[in-house]
Amino acid sequence: MRIISGKSRGLQLADVGAGDPAAHLRPTTDRVREAIFNLILNGGYGNPVQDARVLDLFAGTGALGLEALSRGAARVAFVDDGTAARALLRRNIEKMRAMGVTDVWRRDATRLGPNRGPGYGLVFLDPPYGMGLGEAAMDSAIAGGWLAPGALIVWEESQPPALPSGIELLDQRRYGDTLVTLARASEDGGGR
Repeated sequence: MRIISGKSRGLQLADVGAGDPAAHLRPTTDRVREAIFNLILNGGYGNPVQDARVLDLFAGTGALGLEALSRGAARVAFVDDGTAARALLRRNIEKMRAMGVTDVWRRDATRLGPNRGPGYGLVFLDPPYGMGLGEAAMDSAIAGGWLAPGALIVWEESQPPALPSGIELLDQRRYGDTLVTLARASEDGGGR
């Protein structure tokens, strides 16, 4: 993955590691990642990345959250319960010199528990495809107060996800076997 530096943060262009096939870590492809950011930045949603608090669920390599940082996000919280994923993610964060603006949490994204801080305005979900884990993670995020009012949700899956109550579908685009769904949380943070 190649990350273009964010001007406001002074991050340098960095080559960030690929996935780990043995651990079933497949980073979002460059093509899909670029399409996602073009869609959210040019789709009439304002600039949901600039100065955003970002939650990257099923973070894996951290490709989406790190891209958000390079485009002006203020802070990213990465959630993954895989040991190999967190090790790779930490190496990628170090390569990008983003230790001071990231959190890496060892958690099951489907059982987040209560959020003890402000909600997140931009949420990425890239769960293993076809297992219903994205739906469980969204339910958990809503129940725990993880979503800021009006949060933008970017969800990668192979099929259209079942959006929970309080989450409005904005757009869906297919890129090969990946379906990208953009959705928005209600003004009360997704139906809390």
